Amino acid sequence: MRLPERQLAVLEAASATDERTMDEIAAETGLKPETVTGAAFDLRDEGLLAVTETTTEVAELTDEGRDYVADGLPEIRLYRAAVDAGAADGAVPMGEVIGRADLAGPEVDIALANLPRKGFGGIDSGELTVDSDADPDADPEAAALATLADGGSVDDDGVLARLASRGLVDLVERTTRAVRLTDDGVDALMEGVEAAETVGQVTPELLASGEWADVEFAEYNVEADAPAVEGGRKHVLRRTADRVKDVLVGMGFQEMEGPHADSDFWINDCLFMPQDHPARTHWDRFALDVDPMEEIPPALLDRVETAHRDGWGEDGDGYHSPWSEEFAREVALRGHTTSLSMRYLSGYAGAELEPPQRYFSVEKVYRNDTLDPTHLLEFFQIEGWVMAEDLSVRDLMGTFEEFYRQFGITDIRFKPHYNPYTEPSFELFGDHPETGEEIEIGNSGIFREEVTGPLGVDCDVMAWGLALERLAMLTTGAEDIRDLHGTLADIDFLRTAEVSY
Repeated sequence: MRLPERQLAVLEAASATDERTMDEIAAETGLKPETVTGAAFDLRDEGLLAVTETTTEVAELTDEGRDYVADGLPEIRLYRAAVDAGAADGAVPMGEVIGRADLAGPEVDIALANLPRKGFGGIDSGELTVDSDADPDADPEAAALATLADGGSVDDDGVLARLASRGLVDLVERTTRAVRLTDDGVDALMEGVEAAETVGQVTPELLASGEWADVEFAEYNVEADAPAVEGGRKHVLRRTADRVKDVLVGMGFQEMEGPHADSDFWINDCLFMPQDHPARTHWDRFALDVDPMEEIPPALLDRVETAHRDGWGEDGDGYHSPWSEEFAREVALRGHTTSLSMRYLSGYAGAELEPPQRYFSVEKVYRNDTLDPTHLLEFFQIEGWVMAEDLSVRDLMGTFEEFYRQFGITDIRFKPHYNPYTEPSFELFGDHPETGEEIEIGNSGIFREEVTGPLGVDCDVMAWGLALERLAMLTTGAEDIRDLHGTLADIDFLRTAEVSY
């Protein structure tokens, strides 16, 4: 029997009595592990080797876990600092102990949460006490981290699960392949196997010399396992945004663009949002410490102020609440891309304003929201508006039905809503394809006269702000907005997720 050199080397390194791993054979033969794996599967197909696979769960330290191996777990550092401060004899101020422990940022909350959980001590009314009998040196979580850092393994599944929940270890599955000689393999070695010099590919030299006719070419097993090779791919959210743009351009819309940091005048005042509205406080808004914006048309500024103070039109009444030009000129990160709509509808951005007109944008916005499965601090908004005579809610609803139909979504629902800048107004909802949960996907309405009047628009304008990430959730099945982008994003999901067409 003749075999390629790499197969013969693997066959001779294998044992008939003990399983040997691919790494062990690679170390003995000097071949690369992937070469050993390919040769082993070829020999398996010849019936000369048996290949087994064993999958085990392995704990790997995260960067945070490695930091705690070096510096100590926050709760242990807090305990030791508390003992030094006398907390074993009586309550001491929590702030003093935190300072002694040199804890900062998230470490403070981590330490305060885990100190009582582990029985190290307690916290009451801003004061801290500790149990002098506690033994932080015997803490199983700290011991497990140290063991993993030294290359050892931890058998306590409960401790590993706790460390994984704290983000200190990653539990990953590892597949180990091993080989053993079959009876046919033993017989082949006893009868003698010769090494065959094989050629892996045709080269110009082989063709020029004519030697290609005499050499033996290696056989390729196209069914053998091979390392997965992942090429670059456009992010699923960017592909969704591109699809949105294609759909809206196909519906006759033109794209808007403008600054991410803008004055409160364009972001909120033009929208008839009162300056004392909660959404305009630091709880929702990211203000910037920069010079106020000077480039605001004076006549438009006066008209917008009039709308806020006295209303607009015969029935307008205004808010009768404080209005400050200084606040209007302050600069913040835009909380919605409606600031672009205000710039375009006012003519300030150079848009064509002879009705009918259709404009849109797919841009990033920034809000001081609480992070959860449907909210991020920054996300993408699909902004759009249509200017025409005699528009109605039916026109707006029909536009949405046509838009979402392009993504295979035909069951959107509309619910009445209140906005300071549109009347009538309604929100849009859709069902998540995996969980069945109802998800808000947008907000819309017909701009009020207090918005369009100061801008110089004398016909109807219907407008909306839709959530790009939530559209992507409905089309890809992602159950958490953080699956799409951010530190928690699932790379495998991003590689396989498809955008509906």
